[in-house]
Amino acid sequence: MSAATATELARRLRARLGASAVVTDEAARRTYECDGLAHYRTVPALVVLPESAEQVRTVVRECHEAGVPWVARGSGTGLSGGALPHADGVLIVTSRMRRILSIDLANGRAVVEPGVINLAISRAVADDGWFYAPDPSSQSVCSIGGNVAENSGGAKCVKYGFTVHHVTGLELCTSEGELIRIGSWLAADAPGYDLTGLVVGSEGTLGIVTKVVVRLLRRPEQVTTLLAGFPSMAEAGAATSALVAAGLVPAAVEMMDALAISAAEQAVACRYPEGAGAVLIVELDGPAVEVAEEEWTVREVFADCGAIEVRRAVDEAERAEIWKGRKSAFAAVGRISRNYIVQDGVIPRTSLASVLASIDELARAAGIRVANVFHAGDGNLHPLVLYDETVPGELDAALSVSGAILDLCLAHGGSITGEHGVGVDKMAKMPRMFSADDLQTMQLLRCAFDPPGLANPGKIFPTPRLCGEPPRPRSAESAPGIHQGIEIW
Repeated sequence: MSAATATELARRLRARLGASAVVTDEAARRTYECDGLAHYRTVPALVVLPESAEQVRTVVRECHEAGVPWVARGSGTGLSGGALPHADGVLIVTSRMRRILSIDLANGRAVVEPGVINLAISRAVADDGWFYAPDPSSQSVCSIGGNVAENSGGAKCVKYGFTVHHVTGLELCTSEGELIRIGSWLAADAPGYDLTGLVVGSEGTLGIVTKVVVRLLRRPEQVTTLLAGFPSMAEAGAATSALVAAGLVPAAVEMMDALAISAAEQAVACRYPEGAGAVLIVELDGPAVEVAEEEWTVREVFADCGAIEVRRAVDEAERAEIWKGRKSAFAAVGRISRNYIVQDGVIPRTSLASVLASIDELARAAGIRVANVFHAGDGNLHPLVLYDETVPGELDAALSVSGAILDLCLAHGGSITGEHGVGVDKMAKMPRMFSADDLQTMQLLRCAFDPPGLANPGKIFPTPRLCGEPPRPRSAESAPGIHQGIEIW
């Protein structure tokens, strides 16, 4: 976008939205240059902060008419560069759209704006005995719009699933500036294509979500939280596999290694078992009788797998104390490392022990430390690759280890992301997970929603083409392993 176009667009948007909604000062724009993945940085040409769906539509229509790309951003807590701005585009920040529009407990629904903080929903209905299940570690600061974009999970995803399982309908501003409603706002299901499921996890490439219909659940009768210390990650991994083999479906199974524990202790003094090489946090919920029986099984598994200490939270304060270390782990690592990359691969739970051992080998070979803290219950790894950007070569080494971890996940039949999304961080890995035909089909869907290619361009797909541009054929010799006649882009 030329300087003249940016100036004119800013003038038009100020006239429609007000002066405080449009940010042109370079220092102020630099505030938005990255999301939680800070080693990718781009200063947007213009930042706009709408306060309603109508204002979002106004911004998108102006961008469409000017042919200017745009990127949606919520709280900026994403960890894949999904909200990385476009240098020649507009960054549309939804943080001022924080209204809970309606709560309908009779139907177990709430309608919220995209800037509403995740935890705010549960707090709004807590006194009535309800809650919103998806609980990312950043739930006290992350926004629902960002959760929808990345299909966020959280500690309870092993039992309750991801964002997509708790969003029944959406209002979406299309790339041409039309507001449409998809999914079901009250009924249990809606006929036709599952467009809601398509938009959730699309990382802002199909439009901007302006309203979200979330499913609310009754708070369980009993919640029991157990903390167990183990000599090493091997025993903790074996305990996780044994819990699954026993047929249990805990609300959460979280694991931290010694390095992550050390960081958490320095940050929040969580007082986890002294000398533990790993800890497991297991939370059980449901009818009181059922939870009591499951606790007995968990304790038996822990004992068989060599736990050195097992604690049970006796009240809500102790429960919060146990979770404090885990919830603060990502930020706490800043106490022990100048920089770090948070990775997000998925593996079968039965592969935990071998994959964790391989990650340790990768780290040792590269001379890089890796702190492991993750959702063990569903095999969603969050290795934190530590480095110091002031030391020559350390960033490259960290990026190499980070990529190798994803390759390791794929080699074990897993995925390159469980909840953080692809963004810009994992685009190069997409052809490792999907065939050229798969990628072309995804691109066709993206183009159906966004023909001009203005919605969050340069994300998810490696070397994207313009919509409508036919695939360029490549020979099997020049692209081994790729379907003949289809090029990866």
